[in-house]
Amino acid sequence: MINSDIIRGHLESVILKLIIEKDMYGYEISNCITERTENSFKIKEATLYSIVSRLQKKDLIESYIGEKSHGGKRRYYKITLLGSAYYKAKLLEWKELKNTLETLLEDKS
Repeated sequence: MINSDIIRGHLESVILKLIIEKDMYGYEISNCITERTENSFKIKEATLYSIVSRLQKKDLIESYIGEKSHGGKRRYYKITLLGSAYYKAKLLEWKELKNTLETLLEDKS
């Protein structure tokens, strides 16, 4: 299992990336994270909805009610233009961090 402290600062970017790929509802986002990490990371429901709420307040994503399926309507999230730009900036930041950490942590011997 991945230590949640390590990934916590990047969860906004992870969620934005998934929503860029396609509009998703909360449970779908959670499942996608679990599947893509082959069960090594599971986002807690409270954490997910806290981040989604924050992303909405920043106008990075919008929500809408989708078609009724399996007993109820689902709230889907979609990316905004501002959200796409924000994600691109965060991705560049991540790449710089990754390169810096590789430089600092790789074995020089």
